[in-house]
Amino acid sequence: MKSFVALLTLVAVAAADVSHLDAAAQIVSQDADVFPDQYQYSYQTSNGIQGQERGALKNVGREDEAIEVQGSNSYVGQDGQTYSVQYVANENGYQPQGAHLPTPQPIPEYILRALEYIASRPPVDAKRA
Repeated sequence: MKSFVALLTLVAVAAADVSHLDAAAQIVSQDADVFPDQYQYSYQTSNGIQGQERGALKNVGREDEAIEVQGSNSYVGQDGQTYSVQYVANENGYQPQGAHLPTPQPIPEYILRALEYIASRPPVDAKRA
């Protein structure tokens, strides 16, 4: 399980888009504790990037054993605005929240009516169509 957490962390770091970041930034603080069934880390850089995350193994020994992760990170964009994301990742997937992230829009009424109409019709035999 520790190797899974380490691999997941490496993938996240490798996938991060850092092209807009200041190469001269220094690490101001960092902390990490890793145990067999839980971990936590935090960091802050001189250019305003910061993050923290904690994860714990839940349902240990059961078939539905999983890691639940909670964390946040933020950075100052090229426009001078601070972008922050809070997230949870668990058996329900990655669930980010942030003021700059798109939110689900309600389904338009005409689409709902069309779906109801389709559902009320008998299935079409593919051989006859």
